[in-house]
Amino acid sequence: MGIFDIFRRKKVEPSVEEKKWNRMWDLWVEEKAASPYAELMTYQSEVNNGGHGQFFDNVSSCDDLERVLPILRGVLPSELSSVLDEGYAAWLRSEEDEECDPTEIHDRCDDAFYSLEGEIEKLLKEYAEAIEL
Repeated sequence: MGIFDIFRRKKVEPSVEEKKWNRMWDLWVEEKAASPYAELMTYQSEVNNGGHGQFFDNVSSCDDLERVLPILRGVLPSELSSVLDEGYAAWLRSEEDEECDPTEIHDRCDDAFYSLEGEIEKLLKEYAEAIEL
């Protein structure tokens, strides 16, 4: 029996914290996560998967962007809220004017988001900790 066989046999049980974190994301997928956490999770997920442009495009087609933005502004730290607003303004301009390309601004917003993403993680960890298993 090799060393890798020993590791394959041993099952590692996730911690309570990990179980709660996973349950939080399950609730989000089931559309049962509480607001404002559901909106935070959507924001984080969309930006991480395709940037601010993807976030605005997807939320505007699947949800009410005008409902989601004030919720995010109310819970995001001011620096992240400013990033959101800058990206949204660029997205709006591009929706009104086909010649306007928001890519450069969205790239800058994405970079700022990634540098501040730990703030969202803190908020989501607080939510996950309160979840009953």
